[in-house]
Amino acid sequence: MEQEVQPVPLLVPQGGTPPVIDSDEALKRALQELSAGTGPFAVDAERASGFRYSARAYLIQIKRHGGGLHLIDPIPFGLNNVLMASLNDLLNSDEIILHASTQDLACLRELGLEPLHLFDTELAGRIAGLPRVGLGPLLESVMGVSLAKEHSAADWSTRPLPQEWLTYAALDVELLIELRDAMYALLSAGGKLEWAKQEFAAILSAPAPPPRVDPWRRTSGMHKIKRRDQLAIIRELWMTRDGLASGLDIAPGRLLNDSAIIGLCLAAPTTKKEFEKALRPIGLRPRWLEHHTIWLEAIARAVAIPEQEWPPTRSTTDSLPAMKLWREKFPEKFAPFSHARALIEVIATENSIPVENLISPEYIRRICWSPPVGSTQEHDEPGVRAMLQGLGARPWQIELVAPAVAKALLKHEPLQMPKTPEGAEAVSKEIGEQG
Repeated sequence: MEQEVQPVPLLVPQGGTPPVIDSDEALKRALQELSAGTGPFAVDAERASGFRYSARAYLIQIKRHGGGLHLIDPIPFGLNNVLMASLNDLLNSDEIILHASTQDLACLRELGLEPLHLFDTELAGRIAGLPRVGLGPLLESVMGVSLAKEHSAADWSTRPLPQEWLTYAALDVELLIELRDAMYALLSAGGKLEWAKQEFAAILSAPAPPPRVDPWRRTSGMHKIKRRDQLAIIRELWMTRDGLASGLDIAPGRLLNDSAIIGLCLAAPTTKKEFEKALRPIGLRPRWLEHHTIWLEAIARAVAIPEQEWPPTRSTTDSLPAMKLWREKFPEKFAPFSHARALIEVIATENSIPVENLISPEYIRRICWSPPVGSTQEHDEPGVRAMLQGLGARPWQIELVAPAVAKALLKHEPLQMPKTPEGAEAVSKEIGEQG
């Protein structure tokens, strides 16, 4: 029996953990060293999610072959810093490698670091069809090394940063260039490199997401709220918490978590004693009590709102009805959607790629809800292609899914999802007969 090879723990960077760069002189030296290197730049950022309101970067890690490994504290440099502008110019002289780039791009851009050429190792792993695409699992499966992840949820706004945290952060970029090269080869061998390039370009060109409509409606536990006057309390508490958290730069949930908001909404306390009683079942916390006057005032404002100004039970946005309602209330929409969903799952399986990376499920829902004119009477693949493009699908995605979606739009009876291998085989046969 062949013995399983255990990954080798990666404990410290090859050149040791470098000191933190927090002065102009040190950053100038780092720029010189990085300029002397060659090839792409491995980049990572550490934020203080769960501790701070802002999503700013509190540490930037950069490594380049022949250019060293550098840990930059961006806080002393502030925004619109000339040295950061020089760093941006240098980084854009080659490719920037990030893992799960959408998590870090916003905080890098806030500092003036605007990547022009991207390789995302996490997304590359998804497109390549690898089952586990976190940085640690990828390094284990592809590079044969393991990373410790004990500081991933640390408060990176802490100063000074502990030495063991700095080592952890440095290791995140230690082998990122080598991982990028391995993923590049894997994508090339699978004929998926062009797919990945289109995805990377789409990430860089994507506009900033618009502000959420009624973000307070995402409060966890909203299913317990049945009345519009209660919705007014939820809204007022959420908005008050958000404003206070922004001013203090503290994560909102640390001031008052969602469970507390729901508890206060249901009890609608008017005094400190009632406030404590309402929150005691979920574990009253000192920080909640510290600002109890603010929360009580928010509840009072909400209670005083006239009925005509209470929030509607459902957000007035262009969002589609919940999918659980389609089968019964919108059967003419559900029928083509059920076929499209099944066909796309087969395509994803055949191409070893997650469904959500093959095509956004939201795009398919929108096309089935409002199909191109005439597509429900005849096979309108060009109309589907145009609609997919307008929604933001990339060329490789359109090429793979448009024929299946066009075929699905002709269906008027819902597909019974296969529960046996024979049923799955029938759906696969339908794919082969499309077009």
